[in-house]
Amino acid sequence: MLTLRTPARPAAHARRRPATRRGRVVRRNLTAYGFLCGALICFAFFSWYPILREILLSFQQTNFVGDTRWVGLENFRTVIADPVFWDAWKNTAVFTLLALVIGYAVPFTIAIVLNELRHARGYLRFVVYLPVMLPPAVVVLLFKWFYDPGPGLFNQVLGLVNLPGLQWLDSTDTALVSLVLVSTWMNLGSGTLIYLAALQTIPGELYEAAELDGAGLLRRLWHITIPQTKLILLVMLLLQVIATMQVFIEPYLLTGGGPENATVTVVYLMYQYAFNFTNFGGGGALGLMLMAVLMVFSAVYLRVSRDDPR
Repeated sequence: MLTLRTPARPAAHARRRPATRRGRVVRRNLTAYGFLCGALICFAFFSWYPILREILLSFQQTNFVGDTRWVGLENFRTVIADPVFWDAWKNTAVFTLLALVIGYAVPFTIAIVLNELRHARGYLRFVVYLPVMLPPAVVVLLFKWFYDPGPGLFNQVLGLVNLPGLQWLDSTDTALVSLVLVSTWMNLGSGTLIYLAALQTIPGELYEAAELDGAGLLRRLWHITIPQTKLILLVMLLLQVIATMQVFIEPYLLTGGGPENATVTVVYLMYQYAFNFTNFGGGGALGLMLMAVLMVFSAVYLRVSRDDPR
């Protein structure tokens, strides 16, 4: 009588299968850690190292040839004693406040209007987002022509309605406001689309119930729209404060800090110290001060978001 024996090969395969599966897991993890290490290297080289280098520069005196010596708090004393220092902080604070009043409310309002429209949604979103796709330098130079006191577009429009032209960039009364308008138009699209995405996550049943209860537009906005988008509003508030307090390209290309230092900002003054006065330590000290202020705003946001019941 013949006896059939089970081949040993399947058992060997069964023993090798966990090892093979383990090998795939190890390779997958190594791949993931490889990508993570690449990202960490990029962050370390392009973000963390410049921050550490700036902190060191703020306590040193150096020049283009690399001669460096430790001076302690001397750079901070130098920049604080500069009369333009307080003008720069005042201009930065006013610019940030005006940007919040104009640039924070306008995108949210436009997003609400776009969310209510039923036709040409895609086209209008493209029109709103178009300024973001233009290079910032191009936008700034375009507005420089708009603000030209002679053939500029804005003064021509004022002339059509029999109003006198303005010295948009040459007057201390209008120069900073003109920069805010440029910054608002340049960054309008990003904020609008973010707000629009947040508005579209609000359940329509809430608005229907509010309409049945007789709530008007303002009551629906106050009791439904704003509470439902509170987290996004707080995030955008923080991001806008951080961005506007680092404004540089507008005063650099439009006014050069004038007239009479009316548009000198902290970052522009930092640039002047580093590259015009060859005082890298002074520029680093200004950057460290600005970073400390922005960290305070970030800490306030983290506290508010942590206490948010959502």
